[in-house]
Amino acid sequence: MKLLLHTCCAPCSVYCIKTLRAEGIEPTLYFYNPNIHPYSEYILRRDCLKSYAEKINAKLIIEDEYGLDKFVCNVNDETLPDLTKRCETYCYPLRFRKLCEFAKQNGYDSVSTTLLYSIYQKHDFIAKILEELAKEYGLTFLYRDFHAGWREGQDEARAAGLYMQKYCGCVYSEEESTFARQNKKLFKEKGLKPTNENARRLLEKS
Repeated sequence: MKLLLHTCCAPCSVYCIKTLRAEGIEPTLYFYNPNIHPYSEYILRRDCLKSYAEKINAKLIIEDEYGLDKFVCNVNDETLPDLTKRCETYCYPLRFRKLCEFAKQNGYDSVSTTLLYSIYQKHDFIAKILEELAKEYGLTFLYRDFHAGWREGQDEARAAGLYMQKYCGCVYSEEESTFARQNKKLFKEKGLKPTNENARRLLEKS
């Protein structure tokens, strides 16, 4: 198996790589995340992953693309009117299609993503769309439910001194995450969990 693993950041990759290696699978890491903003945050995550990959002797391919204007314009396209659906309608498809294109063009037969590890991501949707795109490109989607190792992976990432981000990546998730952290009392009054989606709804009403 020649696996190309879309990698969102170093902390989320720790448990995924460890688990795959235990199965005898050596993944090639693929960093393509133009959703990460601002630029300072993008650099932090990219360079942290680069250092970690070198430390654990993992092959890493970086598609270095940053562009706030392009990302915001595409997310706010008139065909994508609901910002709460931006992950499904734009962000995931953009990154996974690029992953599959690169894999197909460079001799990989399988693809997967570290986004399947995070308890904050849309796990079922990620599995569905990546499976569909892999099939479209004649590749195999290697599915693993990495959720079980969430706490273990986080503990190992902190012990390794990796940069631990506080939001998914885009400017919208940064706004939602900050709002949720600073308005815990409001969420309690509304009887809502302090999730990004609920934060977005409250922000739209304010």
